[in-house]
Amino acid sequence: MQRRDKHNYYLDIADAVRNRSTCLRRSYGAIIVKNDEIISTGYNGAPRGRKNCNELGYCMRNKLQIPRGERYEMCRSVHAEANAIISAARRDMLGAVLYLVGREENGNLIENSSSCTMCKRLVINAGITTIIIRDTEDSFREIPVTQWIEQDDSLTDQMGY
Repeated sequence: MQRRDKHNYYLDIADAVRNRSTCLRRSYGAIIVKNDEIISTGYNGAPRGRKNCNELGYCMRNKLQIPRGERYEMCRSVHAEANAIISAARRDMLGAVLYLVGREENGNLIENSSSCTMCKRLVINAGITTIIIRDTEDSFREIPVTQWIEQDDSLTDQMGY
């Protein structure tokens, strides 16, 4: 039996964390790892004490037919990356790696998945250096956070001005 490579091992754990997601639209799981130690985990779901979409029985973004990547303020969930960051001390995240797995409602992996603009900002400020995102059951993308800093998406012409 061949041993699973380390990145896929951690992505498998992030996928298991994802199973706690309460989102009806897409489920995400994230783990933060430093020096081969899991620092924290996170999945997408409503803030503590608020009702989750799975309890309400609907997703507002689906109801309003909001496309992927738009109008995140209409979502009840705190994203997986944000929840993982909230659960860790910054000193433990400096130089760490964040592993991210996302799946559609039907269980398929989300194509070209990435962190949203707000989560990118949180990752940068947390001091995390690398994001590893699952693309297939065995393949992934490794993104250096410096790339997100250099390609500053907050400077793009989002309003058409």
